[in-house]
Amino acid sequence: MDLSMMKQYIRCIELMREKVPSFAEYPFNLPAIRELRSLPFDPKVTFIVGENGSGKSTILESIAVAYGFNAEGGTRNFNFSSRATHSELNNYIRIVKGTKRPRDGFFLRAESFYNFATNVDELGPDLINYYGGRPLHEQSHGESFFAVLQNRFQGEGVYILDEPEAALSPSRQMTMLARMHELVQEGAQFIIATHSPIIMAYPGAVIYQIGDGLERVDYEDTEHYQVMQAFMKNRQKMLSVLLE
Repeated sequence: MDLSMMKQYIRCIELMREKVPSFAEYPFNLPAIRELRSLPFDPKVTFIVGENGSGKSTILESIAVAYGFNAEGGTRNFNFSSRATHSELNNYIRIVKGTKRPRDGFFLRAESFYNFATNVDELGPDLINYYGGRPLHEQSHGESFFAVLQNRFQGEGVYILDEPEAALSPSRQMTMLARMHELVQEGAQFIIATHSPIIMAYPGAVIYQIGDGLERVDYEDTEHYQVMQAFMKNRQKMLSVLLE
């Protein structure tokens, strides 16, 4: 076994298939989960990509909750809840950890970021200082989302991000890549669900694409890259087909 894998924070997840009540019921009937046995992660950056409703956020959320994060985001110290909507998948997966323990960690998800920001602002200025010193709700969605990346993420940590592109412009997504790289060089491990061809372009990352199951693919073979490339190269032709 590669010793570097032993030292990473999260080596893989395993679905405890013998405990699953029925593969005909949600979320176990989703193709990505129905065929899941073990999913290894890169020590640096792993992406999970797929269509809406394919199960990528469900898998990511289960990893975060099983690892000890709050289902709506934040560090392990956050325990707020506005509405419990996460699946029970976290009860059926086993996280295989490496020998190295992280000093930091965060679950950042676009879907419930408003609730997270409200909780931070309500907890007062001492906590707000960790997020750049400016109340998150006094900033735009994108500004406050990026403030967390820029100020709260500290390296040597596990960072689980669910569709961060929802809050970020294309230029901010590129800035996010640069910030990710700084953190990776400081010992961070990222697991990210995304639709963004910009974000998933991080060099050397492992990419899993959800189709009939979870398949490891090269960046250029992702459906997201191919669709965007085809649209940009043949914009007028594709628009005429779409809008006729």
